[in-house]
Amino acid sequence: MLYFSKLRIFFITIFSIIFILIASSNLFKFDDSFFKKKINLGLDLQGGSYLLLEIDNDPVIEQKLQNLTTTIRNYFKDKDIKITNIKIVNQNIFFNVSDQNKQIILDTFNDENSEINPYYPRFKSHQLLLEVIENNFKVNFSKQGLIALKTSSQDQAIEIVRRRIDEIGTNEPNILKRGNNRILVELPGLDDPMRIKSLLGKTANLTFRFVTKNENDTFGVEKLKYENGINESTVSKRIIISGDNLLDAQPRMDSQTNETVVSFSLDRVGAKRFGKATSTGIGKQLAIVLDGKIISAPVIRDTIASGSGQISGGFTFQSATDLALLLRSGALPAPLNIIEERTVGPDLGQDSIDAGMIALAIGFLLVIFFMFIKYKIFGLITNITLIVNLFLLLGILTLFEATLTLPGIAGIILTVGMAVDANVLIFERIKEELKNENNTIIAFDSGYTKSRTAIIDANITTLLAAIILFFMGSGPVKGFSVTLAVGIFTTLFSVYFIARLITGIYVTKNKDKDKLI
Repeated sequence: MLYFSKLRIFFITIFSIIFILIASSNLFKFDDSFFKKKINLGLDLQGGSYLLLEIDNDPVIEQKLQNLTTTIRNYFKDKDIKITNIKIVNQNIFFNVSDQNKQIILDTFNDENSEINPYYPRFKSHQLLLEVIENNFKVNFSKQGLIALKTSSQDQAIEIVRRRIDEIGTNEPNILKRGNNRILVELPGLDDPMRIKSLLGKTANLTFRFVTKNENDTFGVEKLKYENGINESTVSKRIIISGDNLLDAQPRMDSQTNETVVSFSLDRVGAKRFGKATSTGIGKQLAIVLDGKIISAPVIRDTIASGSGQISGGFTFQSATDLALLLRSGALPAPLNIIEERTVGPDLGQDSIDAGMIALAIGFLLVIFFMFIKYKIFGLITNITLIVNLFLLLGILTLFEATLTLPGIAGIILTVGMAVDANVLIFERIKEELKNENNTIIAFDSGYTKSRTAIIDANITTLLAAIILFFMGSGPVKGFSVTLAVGIFTTLFSVYFIARLITGIYVTKNKDKDKLI
């Protein structure tokens, strides 16, 4: 019936008032922290940068194969089995064995309890493939193995990217997966996109290695250039410590040289290795290598056993800050390439907000005018409900601190139309009931009851579409689906609780009038 109990009226009123206050926090300031929540504006509304990054997984695959090559060589060396011509070509490991050892190799690879490595139980899940042609063995990653490796690399990269961006203090960044080798980064309100691009474009793979003149070094050597791109030195491939051993890194001014440096501290294992290397390497140059380039190569004057040190290299305070940030956040598992970049200025974002607000206002006023002309007092009730509905929608979005995009505004505008559509169905049904029913209250109640199925079916269909858009879409499409889905629930609540309550009060007091609608 149109009758509402006092308790029901109380809960409807309190619920509506709370969400109206929450929505109002976007316009007014409240002292209570609960009402300090606000709707965040998306990239297209407040401006900012959009970056699509692609992970270069080739170095990761090469590194995994290098590790596997070392494992194979060392394992069979301990077993006195001679492995010859072991090499990596086009992401494949090739090696030869003698006829008498061929079966032993096969048995070892196929034995899931083998000590050979942590890789070969993966043969059971087809992540690595073993191919034998006479006495020649070929090992490579299968398609499933490459997908698993790329997924793992992507997960690590997302975490590192998030750490780097959080360190800068960017407001409400949006970092999402795209496929299995791409990352989408949206940075609303960013005013320095070049710095972000510089930070995300660096792998930050830090190693400490000795400079050597011995070309026949046991560990192998390689020539690396300094950051100036001119000078170069020959360094050992033996890694003393890596970025994994860092606990912290901070920029500071060296009091003796008045130079900006990056001070660092090491974990227990790193401190032990660093202390041993500096005690045995006094007089040698220790190259500090970042992403394949030498930052500096100071001469070791004394043993450093404290587990802390500093990196110098003619840094400005900004570059030292960025280097410290990169080292703290950790190295990316693979290089990132920027394949798409867009920048939205704040003026363009404000234009989008203004255009969206004008569209909403025009649509809202036209709907209000139409409903009042068509249904008179009940059109007025619908308009009041419509306003409350908008506040409820904005209140829920504010409560969850949702990010509002331009398509999200479109979803709000669509909600206005959906809310009116439900009321039109109800009022037209009431007119039909009044033709066959003399009791006005029963006719109005039947109108609400009998139109419910059609209204709910229509809204459920729209809700399913919104859910599909949310899970299958991305970015702005998700913003649209969220506001549309929330709008469906607020519409049903406002129509069947708020509008019905006000209608019930009016009809009960004016039930004796000849024509109400």
